[in-house]
Amino acid sequence: MNIIEKIMAKASGRNDVHAGDIVEAKIDKAMMNDITAPLALEAFERMGGDEVWNKDRVIIVLDHLVPANTDQSANLHRILRTFAKKQSLKYFYDIGRGGVCHQIMMENHVKPGEMIVGADSHTCTYGAVGAFATGIGSTEIASVLLSGKLWFKVPKAVNIIVNGKLNPPVAPKDLILYTIGQFKADGATYMGINFSGEAVHNMSVDGRMTICNMVVEMGAKNGIVEPDDKTTEYLKARRLAPFEFINEDPKAEYDRVEEYDTSGLESMVAVPPSVDNVRPVSEVGNVDIDQAVIGSCTNGRLEDLRIAARILHGRKVKNNVRALAIPASQEVYVDAIGEGIIDTFVKAGVLVCNPNCGPCYGGHLGLLAAGETCISSTNRNFIGRMGSPKAMIYLASPATVAASAVTGKITDPRAFEA
Repeated sequence: MNIIEKIMAKASGRNDVHAGDIVEAKIDKAMMNDITAPLALEAFERMGGDEVWNKDRVIIVLDHLVPANTDQSANLHRILRTFAKKQSLKYFYDIGRGGVCHQIMMENHVKPGEMIVGADSHTCTYGAVGAFATGIGSTEIASVLLSGKLWFKVPKAVNIIVNGKLNPPVAPKDLILYTIGQFKADGATYMGINFSGEAVHNMSVDGRMTICNMVVEMGAKNGIVEPDDKTTEYLKARRLAPFEFINEDPKAEYDRVEEYDTSGLESMVAVPPSVDNVRPVSEVGNVDIDQAVIGSCTNGRLEDLRIAARILHGRKVKNNVRALAIPASQEVYVDAIGEGIIDTFVKAGVLVCNPNCGPCYGGHLGLLAAGETCISSTNRNFIGRMGSPKAMIYLASPATVAASAVTGKITDPRAFEA
């Protein structure tokens, strides 16, 4: 069995499972946020729900509309606070105490080999430490709240072997954009994606989070990296012991194997209006920007902010360009202050926002007007994703976003390399 099958076999109490099997799996953790949880709680009540199956395994994070920007969003927050108190939930992350839901999960809750579901499509991020994690709908998570279980079809799996190393400023974001460009938006529908090879082994857990985060943009059910020494270091630093690795069998079988060599990879850009419309930054052309965004569950971690700060240090954001930096969590924010990153951003003319999803969701902070162009380190560039349906969104790495903020047009970050 491959690692995905082994985790699903363990969760469903079976000796072995294979692609296409239907299993009923025990869920280790269930996560909801302020957009998806109210719908889930409505369904929970309609299903006759009284108490959640486990008060220590349900996590609610306020992150999309933080702080509340309308009376409607304030009411959604009130509903969740009331529910968390009534249920005596151990983990409720209110405003000022958390950040983006996926970052909070990785900082505090995710362990290798676990089955985790979240009412958000980018829950697949947690595969970075060898967990099976996938996004589900609000009514599905309502059933998990009741039973602690959910049925799955075991997905076919793809092993993506990434050889070589990423040569800075090329980053994990560039690798996953390249991969999505190869697979296209529906090329891995309901498949599990296992990332392996030298480049992935040398990648930080933060980087692995980025590549697992975006597998859903090619239709995948989950993304995963087999745990290793870097995983151990990350989990121990986060005080997430005890944990137990689940590794694939020596002769693990995959439905498909793809092999990439990163030696010649350059910074990539997803050109509107789709995430799979990917090309090297050198082929994007002369594109002026109005806004640059560094943040989100894809690229709002300390590693990402450091990269952007190195480019912005001693420089200014171009006149007529708005630049936003949004740390992914309170912890990342504090660390960025300690390292002088926030100071660098502010002096460069970057607006530093509180930890939240920002404009990525299209409902809060930094939305775009008709005719405006944004380059962003977020994960989707659909029409209307960040405001007006007549705005244009380009996706890129934090290095490319920072370089573009300085020049006022989409720019290869190699222009700022020493």
